[in-house]
Amino acid sequence: MFCRRKQYVTINEIAKRANVSRTTVSRVINGTGYVRDELKKRVLQVIEETGYIPSENAKSLRTKKTNIIGVILPKISTETSSRLMNGIDQVLAPKGYQILLTITNQEPAKEIDFLHLLKGRNVDGIILSATHIDEALREEIKKLKMPFVMVGQEMEGTAGVVLDDFQATYDLVKLFIERGHNEIGFIGVTEEDRAVGYLRKLGYLKALKDNGLEIKHHWIQEGNFDAASGFQATENMAEEGELPSAIIAVTDRLAIGAMQYAKGQGLSIPSQLAIAGMGASEISTYIEPQLTTVDFSQVDAGVEAAGILLEQLSGQKTDTVTVKNNYRILVRESI
Repeated sequence: MFCRRKQYVTINEIAKRANVSRTTVSRVINGTGYVRDELKKRVLQVIEETGYIPSENAKSLRTKKTNIIGVILPKISTETSSRLMNGIDQVLAPKGYQILLTITNQEPAKEIDFLHLLKGRNVDGIILSATHIDEALREEIKKLKMPFVMVGQEMEGTAGVVLDDFQATYDLVKLFIERGHNEIGFIGVTEEDRAVGYLRKLGYLKALKDNGLEIKHHWIQEGNFDAASGFQATENMAEEGELPSAIIAVTDRLAIGAMQYAKGQGLSIPSQLAIAGMGASEISTYIEPQLTTVDFSQVDAGVEAAGILLEQLSGQKTDTVTVKNNYRILVRESI
């Protein structure tokens, strides 16, 4: 028994050994053009004997494609990001694409840096989950001139998949009202994040207004995505006045922080303080009581984004396609 060592041979050498033209070898390797069965058999035999593997760099020069898709995410440690990547990979991997992943750690300047990096690497297309869209990022995206899809944020003239942040929050407020709550607090994040910070807050405010409920400004607090700031935001509500009967947080981590504060004060959840989050994190099912939350189905969002990108790669014009991803409210013990 022996192991054949890979031989580094060129297409010209393959052609010489098989006694065919270089064009014939190229057609067999790339699966293009007609080649007689006899000639194809000779070429494949030489390829088998030599263990020839086509150079990806050379292939990309010929086809003008690298079969690599660049993905830019704000974080990789969150379930939102991992689910999104799962959906993207489900679509791209079977089509022979590899993913070049970059992480910004929620630093907007890095989004522009990575756009430059990926463009320099000649990726076939880019999927971006932006922290927020400012004028500098908007201009860089316009300069790309390649297949591009935005996820999570909406930008005019750009294909994208957005979550229905406004309506999901509006419906969450309505659910609290239906359960008898007229005093509803809100823990958000910076409004520079248009989707999570601005649109979710807008949905909250519109629902209160439409139902004739009072808006108390000390019940509206801002955190920074982690549980500690959710704890602090709830403490701020209590210190600046009285607590509401219910709190909506724009992420599950913020909601868990609010639950920690309530428990520390000896408050019963949900009889003395009802709490809901957004994001359907895995931990939301393991904490006590289980957290009511919104499932935005990030896997589906990744599938949609990758699908739109494939359409662009095939030559279809999808520059202005915007898909709103579905959501569902998971009602659990915390309300």
